[in-house]
Amino acid sequence: MTNAKYISRIEISSLWRGHKHIVWELRPDVNILSGKNGEGKSTIINKLIRHMRTAPLSGELPQNSKLGVRVDFEPAEATGIRYDIIRSFDRQLVQSEGLKDIPGESIATELDWQLYILQRRYLDYQVNVGNRMVQLLTNGAPDAQAQAMRATAAKTRFQDIIDELFSSTGKRIDRESNELRFIQYDEKISPYVLSSGEKQMLLILLTALTEDNQHYVFFMDEPEASLHHEWQQVLIALVRELNPNAQIILTTHSPAVIMDGWEDYVTEVSEITQD
Repeated sequence: MTNAKYISRIEISSLWRGHKHIVWELRPDVNILSGKNGEGKSTIINKLIRHMRTAPLSGELPQNSKLGVRVDFEPAEATGIRYDIIRSFDRQLVQSEGLKDIPGESIATELDWQLYILQRRYLDYQVNVGNRMVQLLTNGAPDAQAQAMRATAAKTRFQDIIDELFSSTGKRIDRESNELRFIQYDEKISPYVLSSGEKQMLLILLTALTEDNQHYVFFMDEPEASLHHEWQQVLIALVRELNPNAQIILTTHSPAVIMDGWEDYVTEVSEITQD
């Protein structure tokens, strides 16, 4: 499968039982879908997600037409694309036997479970960065040390961002731990005891980091839920900073999400809907 850089067009037929046809031309960077309650924002995202789950490989979106959904890629000859999905609802998990086998962790909600899965990806990301640093430092290039420092810059920037966002409650990342752990007023704490808003922001930014600067589509359905006003304003810019190659596709009800220079990136559902 040849992966694309971004999705250039989405077409959805029969959005509601034979009614409404969606044609959405997308930007390569940021795409914000807005509209009234019940107009179809989440329905469009959910249709896309169900389409993705028909893909033969987890996390890769195929270029074909299924379930009334078609996507076009850039470049056009690509046959798939990598993607991530962020949902904002922190519901209680239905307990299962598998959760009981996770030692030392208190996983009670969907955000907890997403963070647990992402922790494994965070460890893989650090191994990959470490391997790149070793290769750079052993290849004999005159600027190898500078290149190696740049390879770790994204992780350091991620840690600095989280420390700044969480500073009002005395929390900071434990930088001596390979896993994602926090220190609050000199006491070590688990990420699973964070507030819903803190977990949500951590989940979004950690996902952006571990994309490791690759081309991805980053789907977010109302990501502002649980985030206070100031965090909503900086959300898109921080995701773009951690991975400028990510194509963001999100739905929102909040004016704060677009206030920081993203007004021209907004598409109304009514603008892409045909009867």
